[in-house]
Amino acid sequence: MITSIFNKSKPINFIIVFFITVLAFLTARADTVMDAVTVAYVFKQVAVFLICVVTILVFNFIITKNSFTKDNHYEILIFSLFLLTFVQTTSNASILVSNFFVLLGVRRIISLRSQSSVKKKLFDAALWIGVASLFYFWAILFFAVVILSLILYTDNHLRHWILPFIGIATVFVIAISISVVLYNDFYKIFNSSHSVSYDFSIYNSTRYLVAITMVLSFGIWSSIFYLQNIKKKKKASRASFKIIIIAAIIAFVIVLQAPNKTGSEFLFLFAPLAIIITNYLETIEEKWFKEVFFTVLLIIPFLLLLL
Repeated sequence: MITSIFNKSKPINFIIVFFITVLAFLTARADTVMDAVTVAYVFKQVAVFLICVVTILVFNFIITKNSFTKDNHYEILIFSLFLLTFVQTTSNASILVSNFFVLLGVRRIISLRSQSSVKKKLFDAALWIGVASLFYFWAILFFAVVILSLILYTDNHLRHWILPFIGIATVFVIAISISVVLYNDFYKIFNSSHSVSYDFSIYNSTRYLVAITMVLSFGIWSSIFYLQNIKKKKKASRASFKIIIIAAIIAFVIVLQAPNKTGSEFLFLFAPLAIIITNYLETIEEKWFKEVFFTVLLIIPFLLLLL
């Protein structure tokens, strides 16, 4: 059975995920003209690939540390399959770096449930999201997760509400200072587009339509059961599971208003959806349905390579 391979944590799982990530990375660069390949280009691509790998490892660490799923590796497999579905996500270095810092920020937010070092965690979370927005401006929307986490954890300390704003302000003050020193300009360092676009014509192709349909249909279907099962979780961990669904909604908003729609903007959706879908997989009792669900999820990204 296919699901049994990833049902337990095994070293082979990381090898499979690694090769799927490599395939996504190479597919995105299949049209690269060999004459244009230089030493600088190779170093840049190696750096981008390392960001992909480190992002998956950090994502796996967050899952394991906070027990979002059982002892399996479905979530990192699903994440890598999403990379293969939207291979463009491995090409946009700015969004890759931004998503990495968003994950670091969300990790700090989730760790608030321990109620230790709350001030430091709030400051760090806002700081990381601020840094993420320097690489991709609309990642700033994830700042809402910090504020909503205070509501979920019923935090009534006024200074705790102020700290996130101090954290994000710190990033922009430092960024502006660096911009003035390097470019003699206040805002040159902020090269990410602040505009909004609702032109979805780029998605009007078979490959995009199948990819988007797959991600949204699996995501929405799993989210219905995910929301129903939150009340069954331990009271202390419910807020963390709610934060994941909030992060997914914010990521979807970013996709809708992304100024340059290339497919890479879907990257912000991958981590929260991978957790949501994995949680649903773990609740499926009918083995045949679980196999079909997982097999379809596994096969479609590879079929898209033929389009």
